[in-house]
Amino acid sequence: MTENTRYGTVLVTGATGKTGRQVAEAAGAAGLRVRAASRGGEVRFDWYDPSTWDGALRGADAAYLAYAPDIGAPGAAGTVAAFARRAQDLGVRRLVLLSARGERQAEPAERALRGSGAGWTVVQADWFFQNFSEGLLLEGVRSGEFVFPAGEVPVPFVDARDLAEVVVRALTDPAYVGRTLEITGARLLTFGQAMAEISAAAGREIRYVPVPTKEYGAILAGFGLPAEEVAFMEEVFDGLLDGRGARTTDVVREVLGRAPRDFTDFAREHAAAGVWKV
Repeated sequence: MTENTRYGTVLVTGATGKTGRQVAEAAGAAGLRVRAASRGGEVRFDWYDPSTWDGALRGADAAYLAYAPDIGAPGAAGTVAAFARRAQDLGVRRLVLLSARGERQAEPAERALRGSGAGWTVVQADWFFQNFSEGLLLEGVRSGEFVFPAGEVPVPFVDARDLAEVVVRALTDPAYVGRTLEITGARLLTFGQAMAEISAAAGREIRYVPVPTKEYGAILAGFGLPAEEVAFMEEVFDGLLDGRGARTTDVVREVLGRAPRDFTDFAREHAAAGVWKV
């Protein structure tokens, strides 16, 4: 019996999101049966509505947990703990939690999973390449002026596809039970350097405009974000972008037996697909 057969049905929460979509695809490619769950999908799942949990969990062997809106958000630890208990009640043996590398606010949720009694793995990821190609930050890149409170801090950006493949290994290989996997890309880039690489690939200038965190918070507030969410994001950005995470790890190579995908290749691939065209 192969490991993939033993963990044959995998629940993927947030399956329409940046990482969940990639995990679902990688799990399917690995021969797993994927139960793709989201708030609006065929398999309905909402972290804030426990009545949706049983239907998503029942019959699954393992689950990928992508907590929304952020693993460090207030209340996340209690929700993760309750979900882990319910998963075990329903026979789900393996839980892999997506966490944020260097995010102090994520530590309570990580502890909650580790203390739940489940067969757990925590995957701590750094900033994704895909932050520039989808989601809230894409419009800033397309506009030609990317405003962000990162200063000139170097970051080991990682491809969400690498994350997904690491998650699938963690879901299916007992060697990763009880481990925290800290994944990064292969090299450090500042946000300005990332914009320069995207500019070269896209054939037009995309300027990086660093701003203080409070100024960026005011921009978010102008988009209608509640004051408490703005304050939380300001705190998270200040912690994540203080320079302490400016190092790479070898975890992707250790788990997958190959180097992480490179940012230059990502930029060329997505520019060719027209992602940053205006």
